[in-house]
Amino acid sequence: MGDPRGLVVVGASAGGVEALRSFVAGLPGTLDAAVCVVLHIPRSGTSALPHLLRRAGRHPVVHATDGCQLEAGTVYVAPPNFHVLVADGRLRLSRGPTENGHRPAVDPLFRSAARAWGRGVVGVVLSGSRDEGAFGLATIAQHGGFGLVQAPAEALYPSMPAHATELVPQARVMPVGAMGAVLAELLDGMSGPAPASQSGDARVDGEDARSCSRPTTSCSPSTTSSATAPASSTTPTRSWTPS
Repeated sequence: MGDPRGLVVVGASAGGVEALRSFVAGLPGTLDAAVCVVLHIPRSGTSALPHLLRRAGRHPVVHATDGCQLEAGTVYVAPPNFHVLVADGRLRLSRGPTENGHRPAVDPLFRSAARAWGRGVVGVVLSGSRDEGAFGLATIAQHGGFGLVQAPAEALYPSMPAHATELVPQARVMPVGAMGAVLAELLDGMSGPAPASQSGDARVDGEDARSCSRPTTSCSPSTTSSATAPASSTTPTRSWTPS
């Protein structure tokens, strides 16, 4: 527990549950990072993903809540119908526009993590269809962060990993089972948020801030897995195009 030295953000879609279980099972026993996970799920209903991932690994897994303070060694999962954003050492829930038809979506988490943590963030793209996560991983790389991508040949749905490797050729491609050791190596050189502002960050920050409410809660492994929702209105669907 305590303040994380690094931030790991993970995106998955079709075929992602098994990949996420393997990923969580392989996380280092001493995890000096907070881990945030987005899996594309239906916007209605509930998600059993925290329960599944708790059974797969040795670290606490909870649903993200609005205003939740990031803690090392904890895995935070996006709840249904909310984007998860990173700001000021906390997680924010957003009912902002869907991206590529999804809420939660991978790219909003990746973009906000890149802006807030810079060289202190690792983006991970796992199995999934279409190109979700590729542009967000590119933003992480542009801000000095690192990228890990599941080997497309291993992924049940290779489209997301394939697009990520095409757009971010410097990302390290590997089986999910090898990622834990690589994460330990990367985290060893981190010491907390290291943001590096890029052109356009202020505009995107402003758009994200308008979709969130003031933080009202914190979360810990002992809290309930249900999300605490910000009081914000739903906005129209859009697909994000990088500037």
